[in-house]
Amino acid sequence: MSDTAGNKAEELKGKAKEAVGDATGNEQWQAEGKAERAKGALKQAAEKVKDAAKSVKDRP
Repeated sequence: MSDTAGNKAEELKGKAKEAVGDATGNEQWQAEGKAERAKGALKQAAEKVKDAAKSVKDRP
């Protein structure tokens, strides 16, 4: 699995976990879900920056 797909999967897993926590009133799952979602989004942003830097570096 590519880093991008893995990061998106982590974000979606967090979103699902947060939704279950919301539905059940489980504050721990809500917090864990938010953290996983944020971690996945942050990793995706880092990948975009890395790709942009590589693109600039590769220009003639």
